[in-house]
Amino acid sequence: MSLVQHARERWSSVLTLPAPEQVDRALLAGSVNGRHPASFGPAPQDLREIPGDAGLPFLGHALSYVRFGHRFTRARSEALGPVWWMRSPLGRAVVVTGPAASREVLTNRDKAFSQEGWRATVDAFFHRGLMLLDFDEHRAHRRIMQEAFTADRISSYVAATTPVVREVIPTWGSELRLYPALKRLTLDVAQAVFMDARSGPEAEAVNRAFVDCVRAANAFVRKDLPGTRWRRGLRGRVVLEDWFRSNLAAKRAGDGTDLFSALCHARTEDGEQFSDDDVVNHMIFLMMAAHDTTTTTVAAAAYHLARNPEWQERCRAESDALGDDVPDVAALRSLTSLDLVVREALRMDAPVPVVMRTAIKDTTVAGHHVPARTRVIVAQAVNHYDRSCWSDPERFDPERFGPDRREDRSDRDAWIPFGGGVHKCIGLHFGTLEVTAILHEMLRRYSWTVDPAYRLRWDNTSLPVPVGGIPVRLTPR
Repeated sequence: MSLVQHARERWSSVLTLPAPEQVDRALLAGSVNGRHPASFGPAPQDLREIPGDAGLPFLGHALSYVRFGHRFTRARSEALGPVWWMRSPLGRAVVVTGPAASREVLTNRDKAFSQEGWRATVDAFFHRGLMLLDFDEHRAHRRIMQEAFTADRISSYVAATTPVVREVIPTWGSELRLYPALKRLTLDVAQAVFMDARSGPEAEAVNRAFVDCVRAANAFVRKDLPGTRWRRGLRGRVVLEDWFRSNLAAKRAGDGTDLFSALCHARTEDGEQFSDDDVVNHMIFLMMAAHDTTTTTVAAAAYHLARNPEWQERCRAESDALGDDVPDVAALRSLTSLDLVVREALRMDAPVPVVMRTAIKDTTVAGHHVPARTRVIVAQAVNHYDRSCWSDPERFDPERFGPDRREDRSDRDAWIPFGGGVHKCIGLHFGTLEVTAILHEMLRRYSWTVDPAYRLRWDNTSLPVPVGGIPVRLTPR
């Protein structure tokens, strides 16, 4: 068989994959490409080899993951076990799923895994962000950054969030695509909370540059060529660096309450603080880490509230009970029903479904041999559907997080939307409060519905983006 014929057959099999709700039956090992699983490579005698296959020529399994996301990784895990391999345009990678195996990688007790897996993907745009640092250097930077996420700091960030939300949400029309509207809103919030910036041409240029960096990180063409996402991302990085550097002196001299100012002034009890380069790098990374994940979480929660009007009314009753006062941290945390909904949305539609690592020495995961220099992907969203931890995991059921059930405590790594180990998201508390603040204002201003025929599906080319943008109908109250 010629290479062209071989590629055509493989393309045909991928392009005719069934609908997402059927993928768990169709994406069994070898069923997509007509081949039986092959091992990743020879393993020592007392360890198991890693099963998997290479997928399409050049593209590997990229199309299947982009189309199906965690349904693809779940199906492969059910067929091949918690450790298996696949291929993408970036090369081969070992995928780790399930609470126990994920924990081995994320806790990283023997320091066998580095963040090189992320650096190879996003370093050109988010150079030396906290997520890209390793071991002692990461620990030192995290200690300093923690000073920007104290309870008092978070309270000031929340205070800056609500005025933006209250200004933007009432301007929405009766019909809109929710995800783009939320993306615009969360960018506006990021400008206010992170930089104390004002709207205008300069702010718009910063927003565009930031979006270009995010889109470029998962580009298939990873060369500085005209018309490519990669080039736009590189130029966006330059714009962001120039903006932050031009404002550094004023932030260091001032006493602002925004995150930029907080990083400029953050200092540990030992006197450690960030250099100018550190502040610039961390700000660009934090913009990405906070903005996209917040947008995805709000969009998913709003979709589920539209599909489950009884929960929408239950949450609205609690929001109405707060009255018209601007909610502070305590008020937002009192919205217990909304908290259950947000947790369930994070379970069903994890904003970061995978995290990257690289083995820096020969090691083992779940009894499998992982050679040094292996790229490792922890597909943590698979854990959120593990039937040994969750009852009827396909069903939207916020009560599973309630005090009488607490299914999230069935295993400490059953629910890890913020990652785990030393690289667990440092901004998770503020991020959750921002999500709550946006949904609270939506509930007070509108009721909303989606077309009964519409089903949420995610494009996983980069971080998950809902196909179609989630069209909703808003009814002012």
